[in-house]
Amino acid sequence: MSKYILRRLFSGILTILMVFVLDFIIIKAAPGDPVRTIMGKETDDPELRAALMEKYGLDKPFHVQFVSQLKNMLRGDFGNSIIYNRSVADMIKERLPATLLLGLVDCILALIIGTALGIFCARRDGSFIDNFLSSIAYTLDAMPSFWLGLMLIIVFSSRLNLLPAQGMENVREGYEGFRHTLDVMEHMVLPVMTMVLITMPGYFRIAKSSIQQVTSEDFITTLRSTGMSEKMIFSKYIFKNAILPTVTMFGITLAFLVTGVTLVEIVFSWPGTGRLTLTAINQRDYPTLMGVYMVMSISVAVVMVLVDIAYAFLDPRIRYDK
Repeated sequence: MSKYILRRLFSGILTILMVFVLDFIIIKAAPGDPVRTIMGKETDDPELRAALMEKYGLDKPFHVQFVSQLKNMLRGDFGNSIIYNRSVADMIKERLPATLLLGLVDCILALIIGTALGIFCARRDGSFIDNFLSSIAYTLDAMPSFWLGLMLIIVFSSRLNLLPAQGMENVREGYEGFRHTLDVMEHMVLPVMTMVLITMPGYFRIAKSSIQQVTSEDFITTLRSTGMSEKMIFSKYIFKNAILPTVTMFGITLAFLVTGVTLVEIVFSWPGTGRLTLTAINQRDYPTLMGVYMVMSISVAVVMVLVDIAYAFLDPRIRYDK
């Protein structure tokens, strides 16, 4: 196990470095100029432009900028934002908790609801309720998250006036303590509902197909012939073997937690990294983009290593040290 963990850690580090190289090349190759954004379209002062280029290190050759950026990243220094003139690390720290809150609640609810419904339908394959829930799951799976979010805003906020449509809290009221927690939860309802409805069908399909596949195995038939109860067969053999694909999907969802909520954050004006990323892209804020992308790549690498390790404990048939 220890050798496997070391290999996966090395693979994760190598992946992060490769992502850094690709991100740096793509960002620099993209059209646009952050200095032009700062100066404005009407200002064309060569001396001012040269001073700004020098200030942000954009006047240096490509390879020099790359090496400098890599050294800073290895030290955990993401640099300063060109647009906001603030530390990129500080801005990410401020906004990341909001993204994690939204993403983790979505991941957990989608896992529980989708898996439970998948198991429920798998044990009632072909019934009316199975066909009904499967049709809903396939319909939701085809919906874009931003479109579904807008529809929920129109229904529950604009028409029914039941839930807030933007932000994370009511800034005007300035709630504190438990009332503030309730206010945040109220603002979370629509974005979380949007993400759960989009994410849940994946868990539903995987859980249902996995249960059906394991149930049709020969060893399950043998266990039934011995007179073992269906409840014990399901809890001890079917569920344990069928849950592995769900664990894989949950790990992938966690890995892309930071990136997966971007569109929903933009639709609901949620103060997370999604809106920060969008602003950085529009304004060509290179340091901010590199910082956000590095956080994304690190989260993916770390979670995937943890998922692989979890597999060894969930399935004793897996042997990594061979």
